[in-house]
Amino acid sequence: MNKRQFLTRAAVLGASVTPAFGAGNAKPAACAAAPAILTVSGAVKHTNRGPLDPAFDPLMTKQLVKFASARTFDYPSIASLPAVTIKPTVEYDAKQHTLSGPLLANVLEKAGVPGAGDTKVSLRAVDGYAVLTTLDNIRAWRFIVATQMDGKPMPLGGLGPLWAIYDADNIPELAAKPLKDRFVLCPWGLYQIQVSEA
Repeated sequence: MNKRQFLTRAAVLGASVTPAFGAGNAKPAACAAAPAILTVSGAVKHTNRGPLDPAFDPLMTKQLVKFASARTFDYPSIASLPAVTIKPTVEYDAKQHTLSGPLLANVLEKAGVPGAGDTKVSLRAVDGYAVLTTLDNIRAWRFIVATQMDGKPMPLGGLGPLWAIYDADNIPELAAKPLKDRFVLCPWGLYQIQVSEA
C-alpha cells in the first residue's frame, strides 16, 4: 500500500469513527458553560449538579461544606437577573459606593428555596468567612448579590466577584451602629450558600 492510499483510508476511517468517540466524550453541560461562581445547597428544589466531590471541590471540602445536590450559578446567569442599585457607606474607606446586582432573594428563588421564613441561611466567602442569617432577614434588609461596584465588575482578590450586601445606611437598626459593625452579615467574595433543610 502506498502512502497516499494509507492516508486516504485513515481519513475515511477517522471520519467514520469520530462521531462514535465524540458521543462518548461529549463535554458535560457544566463544562460547556461559564464556570460556576456561586453554589446554593440545602433546601433547594431546582438543582443542576450532584454531590460535593472532594477532587473537584477542594475549597468547599476544606471548609467542611457538604451537600448531596446543589444549584450552581455562573456570572452570566446572575448578571441576567434584574439588578438593584444601592449606595451604602462601606467600612473599608468610609465612603458611599454604588453597588448593583440582583436581590439575593431572587437568586434563592431561582434555586427553588422557600420564599420566606425563619429558615437559616449560611453565606460563605472564599476566605472561609461565614455568617448565619434567615430568609426573612434577607428579604427585610433587601440583601443584594453585588456584581458591580461604582460601575465596574468586582474582581476576585478584591471584593468580588460577588458580594452579599445591603444598604445599611437605610436600615435604622444598622445605621445606628458604628460603621465597622454594620456589615458583619455581608461576606465579600461570596461563593457558597447553605439553606437549612430543618
